[in-house]
Amino acid sequence: MTSVPTADAGSDHAASPAFPDSIDVGYERAQTLGAIRSHHFNAAGSALPPAPVVSRVIAHLRLEEEIGGYEAAARARDEVEDVYSAAAQLLGARADEIALFDSASTGLRVLLDALAPAPGTRLVASRSTYVSHALHLMTMNRATEVELVVAPTDEGRRISIEALDEMLSDGRPTIVTVAHVPTSSGLVEPAAEVGRVAGKHGATYILDATQSVGQLDIDVKAIGCHVLATTGRKFLRAPRGTALAYVDAAFAAEHLPTAPDVRGAQWHSAFDWEVAAGARRFETWEANVAARLGMGVALRQAITRGMPATEVWLSETASDIREALRKIPGVTVADPVGAHAAIVTFVIDAVAPAQVVSELAAKQISAVSVPATHGQWDLGDRGIPSVVRISPHVYNDQNDVDALISSIAAISAGEAGTA
Repeated sequence: MTSVPTADAGSDHAASPAFPDSIDVGYERAQTLGAIRSHHFNAAGSALPPAPVVSRVIAHLRLEEEIGGYEAAARARDEVEDVYSAAAQLLGARADEIALFDSASTGLRVLLDALAPAPGTRLVASRSTYVSHALHLMTMNRATEVELVVAPTDEGRRISIEALDEMLSDGRPTIVTVAHVPTSSGLVEPAAEVGRVAGKHGATYILDATQSVGQLDIDVKAIGCHVLATTGRKFLRAPRGTALAYVDAAFAAEHLPTAPDVRGAQWHSAFDWEVAAGARRFETWEANVAARLGMGVALRQAITRGMPATEVWLSETASDIREALRKIPGVTVADPVGAHAAIVTFVIDAVAPAQVVSELAAKQISAVSVPATHGQWDLGDRGIPSVVRISPHVYNDQNDVDALISSIAAISAGEAGTA
């Protein structure tokens, strides 16, 4: 392994070979308390937030304590507005095309329901679909006269663009929904190619970017999706309970929320109301203002760090981890061929993933096990009951990676309790 940078205590700059002046790992670690207390490899679950994010949340809570929640929100109004601008800048959108939610699952549910698919509509979902969204799709399929189809895949288990093109050529009303990066592997779906095919055939395109925003450089206009939803807590390093969605302006204008709220609608006569323009028509009034302000800081940090550099650094780091794991006897990397996102999955012969995670935790290494129940169309389809998931971020250095690899080797060798 050569491309994972080490934070050098004698230097204020540590960098990736591909972008020697782009990712300052020493700086990222210095502002990340958890990075010096453990080896954290769970960015795909909930990344370590940087100190400025935490400080902003606490400061607003203190203001609420002092003057009240409504009054504190009024003072922060301009900064909250900047959250929309920052999200738009990160995604290549307009501020009026951004909606804020408490979770990506909420955003996906609200926006899919707003489509109100008519009987005979076809729902085409990627095998990479996460359990929460899959359950919604299956419920919609069971409760209404819509068809649910799992999209055909290629040899790398990505959506087959050729097969999708052929499928959509019949002209049926179709909603295509894709998980950009799944919870269960480092696969990256061909999002822009899906967008080209969906646009060609007039299909509606929803992108679940829960695991990609913050690690991949994303331009929604280039991708061609009508809707993108993501969480704050993962690779964006924002607080839990935050999320955002991009809603194409034309899509927003044509669709209404199924449960309008005072945030996105005005009740102007006894039995009539008018919804707001833009993506905010899908929002609700109540929100954790402190957490949203923290997300704004996280968004600005991601923009400043630079997403092209971040994407390459994370991809190379994950690639090095996969390469190292493949050299350990008894360890099998579970990622599909060609996977290159900052999520690495593996199994160890005769050691349950949950036990691996427990033994790693005893060595201050954070990882998670992902069961097939979180991705039946992926792990279940492959006959894999569960995997160990590793997901690095820019605060991980070579010492972290060395500790991870040596610990996994020890577990595989049956050396429980050893480094």
